[in-house]
Amino acid sequence: MRTDPIFYFDFGSPNAYLAHRILPGIEGRTGATFRYVPVLLGGLFKLTGNQAPMIAFANIPHKLAYERREMARFVARHGLTAFQMNPHFPVNTLQLMRLAVAAQTTDVLPGYVEAMFHFMWEAPRKLDDPAVIAATLAEAGLPAEQLITLAQADATKAALIANTQAAYDHGAFGIPSFIVGNELYFGKDRLPDVEAEIGARRPA
Repeated sequence: MRTDPIFYFDFGSPNAYLAHRILPGIEGRTGATFRYVPVLLGGLFKLTGNQAPMIAFANIPHKLAYERREMARFVARHGLTAFQMNPHFPVNTLQLMRLAVAAQTTDVLPGYVEAMFHFMWEAPRKLDDPAVIAATLAEAGLPAEQLITLAQADATKAALIANTQAAYDHGAFGIPSFIVGNELYFGKDRLPDVEAEIGARRPA
């Protein structure tokens, strides 16, 4: 039985955006289709005791400088010239991720994901402002009122919690994380390994 690889994501992670831009190429080469699963990065940090790099390495400036350099190298290597840091970073993504669950429920997740990644990391907006979110949804041609209402439903909130718990149960501790079969891969720099594992699991 075929099991599609999982992409655990949160819009607040620039590395999740960068991975998102690379996944179509992997899909084209392997025939796989990644299953996008929205999680709350803050909730995952709470479950694992992890911290954002800017906090965890606040006293190691060389480490933070190196992380920025690695990101710049990745962007250059893959020609991701539309990327820019969001001046409002870090952004509280609770509402965005609940909306992602709502978008999944209403079968508009691909369009929603593309719009939110674009307006987070290419044409940056303050996407933890409810008015900005509503305007952005409408501009993207998404059913704003329906999604916002559904995002407040208890079932939607519970689903996001369950997704985050599932990521934790898979061993994830940060975003982006990928599951291929039972194998966990963390970070955009592991994408070649993700692709290799998908290829190794394809039927001959």
